[in-house]
Amino acid sequence: MTSISKFDHTNCGDCPIRHRAVCAHCDTDELEDLEEIKYYRSFEAGQTIIWSGDQMNFVGSVVSGIASLTQTMEDGRTQMVGLLLPSDFVGRPGRDSAPYDVQATTDLVMCCFRKKPFEQLMSDTPHIAHRLLQMTLDELDAAREWMLVLGRKTAREKIASLLSIIARRDASINQKGNTGPIVFDLPLTREAMADYLGLTLETVSRQISALKRDQVITLEGKRHVTIPDMGRLMEEAGDDTDGGFLV
Repeated sequence: MTSISKFDHTNCGDCPIRHRAVCAHCDTDELEDLEEIKYYRSFEAGQTIIWSGDQMNFVGSVVSGIASLTQTMEDGRTQMVGLLLPSDFVGRPGRDSAPYDVQATTDLVMCCFRKKPFEQLMSDTPHIAHRLLQMTLDELDAAREWMLVLGRKTAREKIASLLSIIARRDASINQKGNTGPIVFDLPLTREAMADYLGLTLETVSRQISALKRDQVITLEGKRHVTIPDMGRLMEEAGDDTDGGFLV
């Protein structure tokens, strides 16, 4: 994933998620308005960003790293219900409290906005309101697709699906496109993948090894992944090559 050290915080034009974030369609004046209410926060892997039920005084976008959304049942059982990748939005304007625990899965940087001023900007700035609506609808589509992954797909398809989501987002953030080999560092441990996919650690390791043996992916160490043919990975995921998951 993109390193936070590669861009200047004071210049939104250098932001690696600028073309995908909530401010993607803003003009210069609108960016200046956002600048007045913006700040950055860094979180270490494992650190909680917000607890379910806590008051949220900010909203914002993930700039680098990955976070998990987790829901806890009354008896203490927990379930990871989503991942936040670079450019994904955290928080909901008009909602005072957080519906989920949000935890940094890797070291993470967020571009945050003070919540009340951001809500006012949404009223005054159609570009922001429209882009946030687009992102919300994309998130809804992705959640529906993920229900299929967890409910109907085989272990191999689940692993391939998760790899394709991360690969396509990384390619989109870096504006590489989906043609040719895609190379990225897997930001999740195999334990985290198992938790998210509802699989055992042994099954995750076995399926990754199988995808490597079948040359669907190549792997250097445990994290450095190359996907020679994105179309083939999508087929392994059970998705057609021109559809599938949103990035």
